[in-house]
Amino acid sequence: MSLLFILLIAVIQGLTEFLPVSSAGHLAAVPLLTGLPDQGLKIDVAVHVGTLGAVVYYFRDDVALALTGVGNLLTGRLNGPGVRLAICLLSATVPVLLAGAAIRLLGVDLLLRSLPVIGWATLIFGGLLWWADRKGVHEWRAESWSLRDAVLMGLAQVLALVPGTSRAGITITAARWLGYRREEAARLSMLMSVPPILASAAYLGLESSFTLTWDGVLQTAVAVLASFGAALVALFLMMRYLRVYGYTPYVIYRIGLGLVLLLIAYT
Repeated sequence: MSLLFILLIAVIQGLTEFLPVSSAGHLAAVPLLTGLPDQGLKIDVAVHVGTLGAVVYYFRDDVALALTGVGNLLTGRLNGPGVRLAICLLSATVPVLLAGAAIRLLGVDLLLRSLPVIGWATLIFGGLLWWADRKGVHEWRAESWSLRDAVLMGLAQVLALVPGTSRAGITITAARWLGYRREEAARLSMLMSVPPILASAAYLGLESSFTLTWDGVLQTAVAVLASFGAALVALFLMMRYLRVYGYTPYVIYRIGLGLVLLLIAYT
């Protein structure tokens, strides 16, 4: 596997992991459209580690608050700083972990990685994002995040197991539908990504067999650093320009991509 191919995969993963355009859909579409080989579990783990590092760095204050809350929970203190955030994040994570385990055990995940599925999911959930972004009044801030809203967003996150849906896209859609501001919806979505990405990287790491070769170390380092850098750039640009452009550019991109994928799939 060439370093150029690994760099391509890492940049795609980094740029699309936190944008509402579906990283899983893009990564699944690359081998289907180009005939290139699957990148394998080792690179999957590496790019997940890179994107995890980016979101933890960008939202380091919120992540530190949540970790403090987890520490308070473990020591029996239920009213310390960050406890509510920690409880909400854990509650939002449980549905996708259970659903992901079930899909993996049943082998359904392989059936979902097809161009028609990716194309339709990209198109349909892009339309839902546009609808949720435009409807009603959006005034809630992330500090108002309730356990009810966390569970509802966690249930919505389960849909992201279908390639093309977008984990960021569906959780932002849910947050906007619940009345959160654009920046706050993105902030909650990014924080929600930390436990699933951590769990996914840990699972893939246990499932794969690592061999300490020089080529393997070099490939892993390239994948981690490239995905970290690309994800950080994507986070910075999205959070900076959300107030000006909203989610409309991503919706337009998703509609165009979905139509192209469906055209290729059915012709």
